[in-house]
Amino acid sequence: MHTATSADGTQIAYDRYGDGPAVILISGALGYRKFKKFEQMAMALSESCTVINYDRRGRGDSGEAGPVSVQHEVDDIAALIAALGGRASLWGWSSGGAVALRAAAADIGVEKLVVYETPFKTDPDAKYPADDYGERLDQLVGAGDRTGAAKHFMRNAVGIPGPRVAVMSLLPMFKGFAANGLTLTFDYAALGDHNMHGSPLRAGEWATVTCPTLVTYGAKTVAGLKHASRALADVLPNATLRELPGQNHNVSPTAIAPVLAEFVARSMAVAV
Repeated sequence: MHTATSADGTQIAYDRYGDGPAVILISGALGYRKFKKFEQMAMALSESCTVINYDRRGRGDSGEAGPVSVQHEVDDIAALIAALGGRASLWGWSSGGAVALRAAAADIGVEKLVVYETPFKTDPDAKYPADDYGERLDQLVGAGDRTGAAKHFMRNAVGIPGPRVAVMSLLPMFKGFAANGLTLTFDYAALGDHNMHGSPLRAGEWATVTCPTLVTYGAKTVAGLKHASRALADVLPNATLRELPGQNHNVSPTAIAPVLAEFVARSMAVAV
């Protein structure tokens, strides 16, 4: 394990793999670097890339999250990019895609960007997240209820039926998710409440995300996430949209890693 120091002094823990073009993996809601999917992604990408798999602030071995701040998360990524020599590409999964987009909008050395199913709610017919999700989340996090926040996310953001959430909360894996429950407000802040109620995305909000960007989604994912991915690709200045056959929101590392590696390599070749 390595650490990088963010602008506010927070220590950000990360693992480094492989050699080649630098790619930073950004997990979504409740995720952390020891999440099996991210370790598998890092290993798969390490065959052709230098890979940074890190704990977002407030998670795993990284320092305390502190007050909710999108800028702090951007600063964390800037510290990781600095540790890599000043330039890197980003891969953001789910709400980690929103964090990646915010970082790419800043002048911190992001070369290329790949996002997978960033869960903006752009479809007015989508049921989830519930319209009061953000308000209720603030209440739970403000009360320090990690477990309640994690359950609320699963039920009212993802849409998992209540009885199934109750069963999931008894499984050992849920303990790891619940440990990160108080960081869910960081994910929601990166997405932006104004982007979570079925309205179109605003092109001006993303005008500075000018790096080559690949917006990906699964052919078998829910309609709302497909809608959001298409809407995002439409407003980004330099984006390509790609559907991955056979995939849903729980994308397989073996499906996305080759796409990411090829995009990073191809973009570099074009830039030379």
